[in-house]
Amino acid sequence: MNMEKVIELVKNVEEEKVKHILTEPKLSAIKAMLEKDHAIDCLLLLHIGRGKWKDAKDFMRDNKLTLSDGTFRARMIEIEALGLAKSERIDPLKKYYMKTELGEKIAKLLLEFFDELGA
Repeated sequence: MNMEKVIELVKNVEEEKVKHILTEPKLSAIKAMLEKDHAIDCLLLLHIGRGKWKDAKDFMRDNKLTLSDGTFRARMIEIEALGLAKSERIDPLKKYYMKTELGEKIAKLLLEFFDELGA
């Protein structure tokens, strides 16, 4: 097999991977959620056990970062709907979000990704 055919095969494999991510319902839903404002922040906050609004707000404020309660709640609802978190009701208006196994896996992959970029 010549080098051009190998390159073409690799290109086709990569195209199939991209097509799968963009068209498979669960993967495309996760991709769409990750594209939203503060989605990665919220996944990382879940990873470190900051799934309650007050804890998340305090962490962000301590690090001179911003995150509105509306954005936090919206992302957490989406994250939970995708199975990346689960929630427990604290009172009629408040929930505490906890990571699921899949949410933890994604958070760890994100941490590895950013570690690689920072290396």
